[in-house]
Amino acid sequence: MPPAAHAASAPRGSGFRVVGAVLVLLMLSSSVPSALYVLYQQEWGLSSGTITVVFALYAVTVLAGLLLFGSLSDTLGRRPVLGAGLVLAIVSMALFAGAQGLGLLLAARAVQGLAVGLATGAMGAALLELSPAARPALGAQVNSAGPTVGIGLGGIGAGLLVQYAPAPTVLSYLLLIGAFAATLVGVVRMRESAPGAGGRLRVVPHRIHVPAGARRRFLVLVLTIVAVWSVGGFYLSLGPHLALSLLKSTNYLVGGATVALLAGAATVAQLMLGRTAALRTAVLGLVGLLTGLALVLLALGLGSAPVFLVATAVLGSGWGAAFLGSFRALSGLAEPAHRGELTAAVYVFAYLAMSVPAVLAGMLTNIHGLHRTSVGFMAAVAAVCAVALLATLRLAARTEAEGSTA
Repeated sequence: MPPAAHAASAPRGSGFRVVGAVLVLLMLSSSVPSALYVLYQQEWGLSSGTITVVFALYAVTVLAGLLLFGSLSDTLGRRPVLGAGLVLAIVSMALFAGAQGLGLLLAARAVQGLAVGLATGAMGAALLELSPAARPALGAQVNSAGPTVGIGLGGIGAGLLVQYAPAPTVLSYLLLIGAFAATLVGVVRMRESAPGAGGRLRVVPHRIHVPAGARRRFLVLVLTIVAVWSVGGFYLSLGPHLALSLLKSTNYLVGGATVALLAGAATVAQLMLGRTAALRTAVLGLVGLLTGLALVLLALGLGSAPVFLVATAVLGSGWGAAFLGSFRALSGLAEPAHRGELTAAVYVFAYLAMSVPAVLAGMLTNIHGLHRTSVGFMAAVAAVCAVALLATLRLAARTEAEGSTA
């Protein structure tokens, strides 16, 4: 049977599992360098500011890939776009494995970001289209929980390999090359799910647009997105270094476990609140974020490792809930025909919030040290969270009042 015919006859469920595996693997690979940043700093003499630039480059190239190629799978099909994303991911892993200094590390991070940006739109759509008929909501759930599951597994897996396996800056990436190659075979064999697949290659950048009638609500909700991804960017770039400092440890597993704890708590919160109203979920998440940030500040003040670990778990649960609630509320602000434009605007704020504050924190760390910079950063994010919480409570009250008078 030729490949195209085999793909067309492939079971729906197998394609769903393949795309879910691609999503988790791409997110897993994105967090692996976080567990290695401390090692890169030690071996290559890199500053904290340089490390955050490396991290931010990933966020910028993901955003570029999303905006340039986010709708490409609607015309070419999900399979070829996913396949191209996996090929780029393999190239990026090879660059990471061969890196002996900053140059290749930057190149690897840029190619990795482009791979994720290219594949994200195709993954999201394919998971919805290939959801099992008996569980139609499963695609949305995997889209929401898959990234945090992948980030958590990447952090803990890379930490284990760095601490206890040979060739710590190479082995993780070689294993990921094998995993990406296996999923590439699965993508080639899966059925095509895009209704308009088979068109010509056309790169049409995503239009960024917020409907005029939704701009006030958008500004309220996007404050939560900014707070959430500022925390995420800090933890994924400087979090492992901070954990090692507070725990007074030289065990690299500690850094990876910190990322895993944050992402794991976020995943649990998203699964538990999946059926809760969007604005209520966002409010609960913001309360969790504020509580977690207060605990982080307490941990930094006391120099307490146990308090820091509890704070990270609380912060992670708030992170997951706040993102889930705000994103669901934002996605309902536009008509289906314009939802992609609105989503593009959300991604712009999310990735800017992930990258810009992290770079500023890295530069300030070079001047004021990690401890003082962390205190200032967490206090600033807490202020944004407080404003977002008050604004979201007002929005929820107004929405409830409008619903009761309708």
